Amino acid sequence: MSQFKVVTPKGASFTVAGGGYAFEKEALDPIGAEIVEAPANEAEFIAAARTADAIYAKGMPISKAIIDALENCKVITLGSVGVDSVDVKAATARGIPVTNIPDTFIEEVADHAMMLLLAGFRRLVAQDRMVREGRWAEGRPALLRIPRLMGQTLGFISFGRVARAVAKRAGPFGLRMVAYDPFISETLISDQGVLPATLSEVLSQSDFVSMHAPARPEVHHMLGETHFKQMKPNAIFINTGRGATVNEEALIKALQEGWIAHAALDVLENEPPSHNNPMLGMENVTLTAHVASASARFDEARKRRVGHELSLVLSGLWPVSCVNPSVLQTTSLRRWQPVSMERGPNS
Repeated sequence: MSQFKVVTPKGASFTVAGGGYAFEKEALDPIGAEIVEAPANEAEFIAAARTADAIYAKGMPISKAIIDALENCKVITLGSVGVDSVDVKAATARGIPVTNIPDTFIEEVADHAMMLLLAGFRRLVAQDRMVREGRWAEGRPALLRIPRLMGQTLGFISFGRVARAVAKRAGPFGLRMVAYDPFISETLISDQGVLPATLSEVLSQSDFVSMHAPARPEVHHMLGETHFKQMKPNAIFINTGRGATVNEEALIKALQEGWIAHAALDVLENEPPSHNNPMLGMENVTLTAHVASASARFDEARKRRVGHELSLVLSGLWPVSCVNPSVLQTTSLRRWQPVSMERGPNS
């Protein structure tokens, strides 16, 4: 009989269906932990998870009702950067740590953000279409209206790990950079060669606005009409964070009415988009299918990290990453990290 039971919703593990749990079990098998799949609906999941030692959150929202029904849960673990599928407030009230993997796909997402910046700026999709449609002669005139990249301003909204990695890539292109993030010290921002700024300064000064805010209730629809109206008419809006941080109707209006020039988006408010989403037919929009984190190492890396986090907590140790670190002080878990995690009680 297994020593620990980890319950997870049945079905696809993030993007790969039927992939099994071999990578997670590399860390779980040695401590006698099993992963048990439960139906992905709230009532049946509660029945299966009530006595679980841990929850592996994927494929369905982990609501307050689920969390309040847990009798023995020591950790809720996510295989993603975003934690919006878990009611973190409810978990914190119950003293349950919630873990994510904030540092696993930084380079991939930063590469994708830089790709969207360049593709949107040089109108890659439109240029490709011109060639395929026999409109070769239209290519050069279309770009003669676009300034060169060097010397333009890239503004970041939120300046976490991905945004800092984008800044490293953007610097050699000769971009001036500014960033708004009230939760990060100005010295950390300036140490990256980026000027700290207010949100209004970022919006009004930037030729490119790159959105990196996480999906949290307090930043739902953080950007709306008033914000897009502050941006330059030639500005390009890039989002590799979360679609819900932007009022999509306001963004569509901004693009249709020329408040901004272009949007390059990996995330949308509703995914996948409905067939009648206006952006699907707009030439001044570049879209990718929420794939910024994807690479050949994607599934393996995040699943191993999930297994490692579960194994640490079930072995009585602090996780590597905890989105509600205040609860760690009220648990019996032991700190093991030799260096600061730069968050919560470890800092």
